[in-house]
Amino acid sequence: MVRTILVVGAGKSTSYLLDYILKKSTAENLKLIIGDLHPENIPQEFASHENCEVCKLDIFDDEARKKAIANSDLVISMLPARMHINVAKDCIEFKKHLVTASYVSKEIEALDADAKKHGLVFMNEIGLDPGIDHMSAMEIIDRIRDKGGKMLLFESFTGGLVAPEDDTNLWSYKFTWNPRNVVVAAQGGAAKFIQEGTYKYIPYQKIFRRTELVDVEGYGTFEVYANRDSLKYRDAYGLQDALTLFRGTMRRVGFSKAWHIFVMLGMTDDTYTIENSEGMSYREFVNLFLPYSPTDSVELKLRHYLKIDQDDIRWGKLLELNLFDHTNKIPLKNATPAQMLQHILEDSWTLEPNEKDMIVMYHKFGYEINGEKKQLDANMVVLGENQTYTAMAKTVGLPVAMAALQILNKKITTAGVQIPISKEVYSPILDELKTYGITFNEFEVPYLGYNPDSIGN
Repeated sequence: MVRTILVVGAGKSTSYLLDYILKKSTAENLKLIIGDLHPENIPQEFASHENCEVCKLDIFDDEARKKAIANSDLVISMLPARMHINVAKDCIEFKKHLVTASYVSKEIEALDADAKKHGLVFMNEIGLDPGIDHMSAMEIIDRIRDKGGKMLLFESFTGGLVAPEDDTNLWSYKFTWNPRNVVVAAQGGAAKFIQEGTYKYIPYQKIFRRTELVDVEGYGTFEVYANRDSLKYRDAYGLQDALTLFRGTMRRVGFSKAWHIFVMLGMTDDTYTIENSEGMSYREFVNLFLPYSPTDSVELKLRHYLKIDQDDIRWGKLLELNLFDHTNKIPLKNATPAQMLQHILEDSWTLEPNEKDMIVMYHKFGYEINGEKKQLDANMVVLGENQTYTAMAKTVGLPVAMAALQILNKKITTAGVQIPISKEVYSPILDELKTYGITFNEFEVPYLGYNPDSIGN
């Protein structure tokens, strides 16, 4: 019997997802339906496949959305997180399994009882981060516990970056996922974590000046800034007694100090709109945030305001973005500063067709066993192929696709709203990911415990 998978939304992270399902479709009796607001953008290699159907789907068209979901066996929602809820409610109504790569929202979590009642698997956070980070961490944590170890420390860092051979700009960065998420990263309150038994908080305006350095053999040194809430998974991971729990985002060294300029100027603010934003030049945008001067140029005002010397590498990074250009215009009407900054950055930080991205993930596990404190570190590096088949799309899309097939094949059967932290879920998916070159290198290091220089300056 043919099983129908409906994929709602086919954006940047779906190339490997769609490819995986279609390559398995004949052997697994699968039909893939891709519902997207812009079906004309679906690559022909997918749209023309004999087991694939592409349709125009407006997620806010209730009748069309419900019909598409009712005619499927499992739904994969690759929409922005805020748009999952209507899809999820329809999945409850029509008794369909649901898979997403997004964080579990309170609205989705509220559907847990209904999902369990109908025996539905609502699998969330099954992409990269969140996703592979959960599965790889729990696999090692469970292994340590099975040997009688007690967890003392857990740190986890992930970054989507450019591959070394395409690291051609001063920021060592280009967008490999939703640019908006990058621009508004770490907003919404202080970053919080626990270090050697002490709660720590970093206000948003200081997050990008409080970094930790991490070395990855063969790929050099990276910096890490704190995620907003590192304590979110303490209960899920069973780390209530851990002395240190810290999660962060990886960038190349120097990125955060330069990004801090945008934070200090107010360019990442997404809470108000600029009335005359449409048609504003990049230079005029920068000048919005600087004091008035009848004589000083925008460049001079910015350097004085932020105390940046002309030979400071950060100044070179700002110039590289054409921030002081008169001719480039922002086409956005009533945009927030964050939206305007995003537009400017996308001009410079978009991958070229043959450029490659890179995913880096790094875990630290500190534990005590037989009275001895030990530390195990693990890292993963994945390189993309080009602008379409990116490492980001691979590490987000493959776990989603694998989970969907495992659910259809009744290999994952635990019902309810969940994340991939059980052996039932992570064991087969991590094993299959290895066949795609997504693997972790593990190595023992001396247990360091608390490092007073690791998070602050």
